[in-house]
Amino acid sequence: MSFIKVSISTTPEFGEIFTAELAEIGFETFEETATGIDAYIPQENFKETDLKTVIEQYASMTKVSYELEEVAKQNWNEEWEKNYDPIEVEGKCRVRATFHDPDPSFQYEIIVIPKMSFGTGHHATTYNMIKLEMEHDFVGKSVLDLGTGTGILAIMAMKLGAKSIECTDIDEWCIENSAENFGLNDLVDIPCHLGTVNNVSFRQTEYHVVLANINKNVLLSEMQYYANLLSSGGALFLSGFYEQDIDQIKNEALKHNLSVVDSVIKNDWAALKLIKS
Repeated sequence: MSFIKVSISTTPEFGEIFTAELAEIGFETFEETATGIDAYIPQENFKETDLKTVIEQYASMTKVSYELEEVAKQNWNEEWEKNYDPIEVEGKCRVRATFHDPDPSFQYEIIVIPKMSFGTGHHATTYNMIKLEMEHDFVGKSVLDLGTGTGILAIMAMKLGAKSIECTDIDEWCIENSAENFGLNDLVDIPCHLGTVNNVSFRQTEYHVVLANINKNVLLSEMQYYANLLSSGGALFLSGFYEQDIDQIKNEALKHNLSVVDSVIKNDWAALKLIKS
């Protein structure tokens, strides 16, 4: 199978927006770059007219340009793996690929098969979420991971003592990759639903913890669903937005009885821990 790679050059704040917009027209996988984002779509699903419509929608708001390239799935996965290095979080957690040797000096180890899905740990938002998770008591807790990506945050929650995990993602490739990674880390019975929080039937009506590392616009629009899915006193972990967006996230959260109790900033990216009153 061949893919079309679209390399979009734009400002950092619009990288998130283009990611969300391109996902709506069939793009499956995204990678942040120094100049914007790279997005991938199966060749048979690609329509340049749809891409141009998205680009033109924001052309008056930001500098944006794009380039197209046809790539083979096998080849670009191989290149991605060659350049994948282990990630270390606060000296406690190490995220490594299957082709790296283990390091027993770390308290927690997460093993992944890197396939360019969002959430391999290299992005600051994933790092921030893992850091906040390690400071929270997960023992005996039920956890819902929305937009699971590679499944790293769910795996971290289970290693911290969670009793049950449930996940969602809008990308079929992420569903496949997260299932592989769950198996590598000895996680069993982890349902992972294809869809968004408002169109999935979950096993439970409430969870002790909800994780959502997505993007600002999605978080703002779905905040009410997160609140409804949390038990009283439950914890909501959010990331996928910049430090400058914290007040907007906090204000929307307050409308749903969610209060910020902790935060992490790395490379201008933010993560928040909120509690439902």
